Amino acid sequence: MGDYAVDVENLSKTFGDFTAVDGVTFHIQNGEIFGFLGPNGAGKTTTIRMLLGLLRPTGGRASVLGYDIVRRPEEIRKRIGYMSQRFSLYQDLTAGENLDFYGRTYGVRGERLRQRKRFVIEMAGLEGRERELTRNLSGGWKQRLALGAAILHEPEMLFLDEPTAGVDPISRRAFWDLLYELAEGGTTIFVTTHYMDEAEHCQDLAFIHAGRIIAQGAPEEIKLEKMRGQVLEIDCAQPDVSIGILRDMGGFEEVALYGALVHVVADGVAELKPRIGQALAEAGVEVHTMDLIAPSLEDVFISSVRNHRKQE
Repeated sequence: MGDYAVDVENLSKTFGDFTAVDGVTFHIQNGEIFGFLGPNGAGKTTTIRMLLGLLRPTGGRASVLGYDIVRRPEEIRKRIGYMSQRFSLYQDLTAGENLDFYGRTYGVRGERLRQRKRFVIEMAGLEGRERELTRNLSGGWKQRLALGAAILHEPEMLFLDEPTAGVDPISRRAFWDLLYELAEGGTTIFVTTHYMDEAEHCQDLAFIHAGRIIAQGAPEEIKLEKMRGQVLEIDCAQPDVSIGILRDMGGFEEVALYGALVHVVADGVAELKPRIGQALAEAGVEVHTMDLIAPSLEDVFISSVRNHRKQE
């Protein structure tokens, strides 16, 4: 079980009659960024808590950094860093005091702690904010501080559970730049997210839905293997009205709203453009453009969920 940073086989967790994680299997290579993509309640956090030894699995097996999650959880915790979506920071302490506290908690003291603090503050761009109370920091600065606290002890692997939830897009981008730097330095990163654009940045990815993994692989591989049908993107004056019209037409795999655009998914959908255009024109909907596009990760996720439900 030591060939991978994380090695999971048929891992399950039930709470009474409810199955939160249902026989998941996946592997994470050393030094890669692995993404766990799914909606709230899909089983992402429960999986992480089992891998950290905080929850005992109902079935299956797993190892982290070569250590069994049931028999050796204390060895795992020494070697990993963890960051939750609530950041786990003490709001009434300054940024520097938070780093002191977490450093000592991880056993980092003296000159090494001073060196690590300097590294973290520089890495996160927190120069000049060391004495500022954490509660006065913006969401983006708190996020960087929490990441810094998680890597003070130079862990071999990071577990990040929805680390960018509620953070503005610019701060999210800056945060991912930091993750890339850490991964290039050899740190293995396991990140859960429900943001499709973040999932695109992962080297390997697993879709989880209702406790089960429904697709996995590199983002581009998943798009090629799991997408059923082509995607027609429609830019029109009344997208909400258009969705109802197109769904009433039938014969499509999916009709969904993407921002102000409509995506229609079907095999050979390009050949249906005249019929679609006529239906919308008859309803008084002005169509600006109608183009065949490459599927987005969101298209593929929706398609994977639909196919999974059909198989069920």
